Parts: sequence; C-alpha cells; structure tokens
Amino acid sequence: SLLARLPELGRLDRRAIASLAGLAPHACDSGRFRGKRRIWGGRAEVRRTLCLAGFIASRYDPALRAFRRKLQEVGKPVKLAIVACARKLITVLNAMLRDQREHRPGTG
Repeated sequence: SLLARLPELGRLDRRAIASLAGLAPHACDSGRFRGKRRIWGGRAEVRRTLCLAGFIASRYDPALRAFRRKLQEVGKPVKLAIVACARKLITVLNAMLRDQREHRPGTG
C-alpha cells in the first residue's frame, strides 16, 4: 500500500518524506501570532495507513512501545504520541529502502 501510494519512498530525506506523507508539523502562524504546529497536507490515505500502522507497532514493537510510553509520561496527548510513532515508522521504512536493508529489531 505504501509503495503504491508513495513511490518516492527511499528517494527523499526523512523530513521530505514525512511532509509528503502528511506527518510533518507545519506552522499556523500569521504576523505576530504564533499558533500550534499541526500535521496537515500530504497524502491523506498514506497518513491514515501510517497512523494505523504506528498505533499497532507502538503496541507490539518494544522500541516503539518505549518511545510512545516516554512521550505519554511527559504529558503528550495519545494522538500526538501515535503520530510520532507513525513518523518514526516512515523514517525507518525510508532508510530501509534507501539503504536496501532488512529490518533489524531493536534499532528503531
């Protein structure tokens, strides 16, 4: 699903691929007003797929589980922690395709 909807996977850097997937925080600023950073833009179907995968991976992958738990312990909302896991997941997948390597558990 990701390779079909995100053919640039493995060819872009981590920030560009996160933005293209709709998982990068963008500023909502205007003049002196400084708003919150929110995820928007990108490809909605890819974002939906990655958020679901990030949620499931954060329950079963030990590294992502610890990452999500750490974010929630410092007071981050659950949805923010899941999006952060999804962004970490797309970053790892991008690096795997770029370097032509298989997944190594515990390196996330």
